[in-house]
Amino acid sequence: MRSETVPNTDVDERKNAIRRQVWNLLDREGAVIGGSSHGRIPNFVGADGAADQLATMPAWHDASVIKAVPDKAQLPARARALREGKTVYMAVPKLAAQHPFYLLDPTELTVPAQEAASSHTAAEVARTVGVDELRPVDLIICGSVAVNRNGVRLGKGAGYSDIEVALLAEAGLIGPHTTIVTTVHPLQVIDWDIPETKHDFSVDFIVTTDEVIACAPPRRPTGLIWDDLAPEQLSAIPVLQDMHGRR
Repeated sequence: MRSETVPNTDVDERKNAIRRQVWNLLDREGAVIGGSSHGRIPNFVGADGAADQLATMPAWHDASVIKAVPDKAQLPARARALREGKTVYMAVPKLAAQHPFYLLDPTELTVPAQEAASSHTAAEVARTVGVDELRPVDLIICGSVAVNRNGVRLGKGAGYSDIEVALLAEAGLIGPHTTIVTTVHPLQVIDWDIPETKHDFSVDFIVTTDEVIACAPPRRPTGLIWDDLAPEQLSAIPVLQDMHGRR
């Protein structure tokens, strides 16, 4: 049974408790690269293998436009997408720019794909684009701290991935045809219930170093849930300010 959607005020501590447990487990088992996993999307050992697994999926082969998170764990997937001629959109940090996505066009790269796919290099070589310039997205690759086999996931707690997906839905750039996947270490796949709120999205597939897990029928927003956005989010994200002003 998938997790029950519950009010925001009831879930924050439960989500944080799960994050702490998974971060502690990953650190204890030596499953992350570059220090502790706490406070971030883990840069897990075997991310290259997970990208290889992802590349075996029909959803990957069929995708020409991908939206991917900028985290290090998903760098191998972003680089592979560019090498295979796929267009990649990657969010500007904290969506804090008027044009909140980097456009990585494989036909226009001035550096190797592995470098261009790095969030630091993308900031130097990629053009930024607004939501109105994006093409419809075929595949979304997200990072997670934890995910269960129903496809319910936890990010690091900032909420930017949820806002990005909701923005794309609001603009009609994603829909039932869009596949959402997360690449993770096997230890990040948990059997526990994860509480959900209205703005959370679920994933269609979990991809680890050694398997692809098909999840329950997905849940994703049809657009932004304005009442759930905090005032500080509206004030810090220019595209939200513009869209809110046009409502």
